[in-house]
Amino acid sequence: MSTTTWNLDPAHSTAEFKVRHMMISWVKGKFTGLSGVLALHESDHTLHEVDATIDAATISTGADDRDNHLKSTDFFDAAQFPTITFKSTRVEPKGKGEFAVTGDLTMHGVTKPVTFAVEEFSDPAKDPWGNLRVGLIAGTKVNRKDFGLNWNAALETGGVLVGEDVTITLDVQFVKAA
Repeated sequence: MSTTTWNLDPAHSTAEFKVRHMMISWVKGKFTGLSGVLALHESDHTLHEVDATIDAATISTGADDRDNHLKSTDFFDAAQFPTITFKSTRVEPKGKGEFAVTGDLTMHGVTKPVTFAVEEFSDPAKDPWGNLRVGLIAGTKVNRKDFGLNWNAALETGGVLVGEDVTITLDVQFVKAA
């Protein structure tokens, strides 16, 4: 079965995350340096494979000091490990517009298998300039320590400053390649 290629549109895509802070609230952030390619089955436009890259230095949580700390060797070490990548290894249909996309997530120089639950995958739609587009919303949860992001600080009242589980949410658009 042949496939078509679709390129991520960074102007209409977001990669967001949230993690517990002091065990009482969430810190949310996003990455703005996104790129990627999607392959769809040509006949029915179902998802075939995904290959995505995030520029780790584009992390933004709304606080410059925190962003700089996250880019440092305590966390992402963006100077040594400038990208976060995902390469799908299996795509399983789960229902209309729903898929389980399993692949290799590489972050901080560590590669682990991760499954994204695609909860919405649109049919192709033509934009005002004649380009075909698809969109998807997907999410997963990872333990940051599995990727060597171990920094933390104990709290005087018990618990830790930064939670281990990180929820990742993608809301992205792709444009069909010419």
